[in-house]
Amino acid sequence: MALKFKLPKLGENIDSGDVVKVLVRVGDQISQEQPLLELETEKAVIEVPCSIQGIVEEVHVREGDSIKPGQLIVTVKESHGKATGKETNKTEFSQGEKTNKSSPSKEKQSPKVKKLSTPKRGKLDNQPQTVGLEAVDFAPVPSKSTTENSAKLISAAPSVRRFARQIGLDIENIQGSGPQGRISIDDVKDHSRTTQENVKEVSGVVEMEIESLPDFTKWGTVQRKPLGNVRQKMAERVIHSWKTVPQVTQHEKADITELEQARKRYKNRVEIAGGKLTVTAIIVKIVASALNVFPKFKSSIDLLNKEIIYKDYCHIGVAVDTDRGLLVPVIRDVDQKNITDLSVELFEIAERARDSKMTLDEMEGGSFTISNLGGIGGTYFSPIVNAPEVAILGVSQGSIEPVDQGGEVRSRLMIPLSLSYDHRLIDGAEAIRFLRWIAQALEDPFLISLEG
Repeated sequence: MALKFKLPKLGENIDSGDVVKVLVRVGDQISQEQPLLELETEKAVIEVPCSIQGIVEEVHVREGDSIKPGQLIVTVKESHGKATGKETNKTEFSQGEKTNKSSPSKEKQSPKVKKLSTPKRGKLDNQPQTVGLEAVDFAPVPSKSTTENSAKLISAAPSVRRFARQIGLDIENIQGSGPQGRISIDDVKDHSRTTQENVKEVSGVVEMEIESLPDFTKWGTVQRKPLGNVRQKMAERVIHSWKTVPQVTQHEKADITELEQARKRYKNRVEIAGGKLTVTAIIVKIVASALNVFPKFKSSIDLLNKEIIYKDYCHIGVAVDTDRGLLVPVIRDVDQKNITDLSVELFEIAERARDSKMTLDEMEGGSFTISNLGGIGGTYFSPIVNAPEVAILGVSQGSIEPVDQGGEVRSRLMIPLSLSYDHRLIDGAEAIRFLRWIAQALEDPFLISLEG
């Protein structure tokens, strides 16, 4: 029997990808979870694993193709009469035209990123940063807002529940149109569409207008290259944040002379633990402490429901520069980790940097972002808030400057800080208090223990 494998759902708000490399050929024997192709989405380069096994009869995609979920990837001749993949949704996996309805269907396997076998050392502070993250299997995660009792009362297939989670919707808030209120994929999509329209109406979002460009060949030869999914998505998000978030940027300087001396004094101890003690790691910890003192800076504003969403967790994104564009891996529960832990985690991210392979899950859920350009140069800049977050901290290159200390001018190592924030929620006075707290903690880390 001929089995058909279609591209599964790729992740939240991702509706297409470009084929980087096809990993199988006609005649190959393939097994379950074997990677079929490498796909570049707007967030990462991922491997798409197969959910069926057999002999490849036909490959329906080529390198460079732009493909969407539900599109046919390969046709496979089933080996030994074992039906291994089961149709769970028309837009995802299928096995030809026939489905064994008597067998309970399993939730489909989602894309995962392969683990790099021989990672190389990378740098996080002193050069443009590239990040790649190791394998994560996107297995369904129970919704935090859905208890066991309420789950039993809601009629929806596992695939529908998983789809709702992937696009950030609570299944409890969705009205089903099927028998006895059963919720379908279409119900989830309709609810998402309605929510987005309401958000646009409340926030006054204006659709991006794209102007046509002049014919540059009139003035000489040109070369055209694809923008790439990652760079394109970054451009869209920056425009969205710029249009929807009224942003203000405030600047400050911090004296890190003593901090730098302490960093050099303790860096060997952190290296023994498997990390690298960098200014970035220290700033991440200080920001986490500041967010505990000023919780509004890790909140989000919900204009649709006229509410402020305060987050009990502290997940911080660290913006890094890659050859595929700006990526922001998120470090979880920063407030529960010490500087050594953070140094090791950041160093491990740098070690997995060579292929710029990052899982979608590891770039989501941030409550605050840090962008450190100190390893490249510059003084101050205005980082753009990463909506729906409400603030972002920019860090520039430190330099030796003359500073008046009690009437005596001394040379001190000063580091420029730039805080951009959503002025709908945060006032200027609050912002400068937050920024000054960070600067003071850099100058005297004891403040972390005293207040943070």
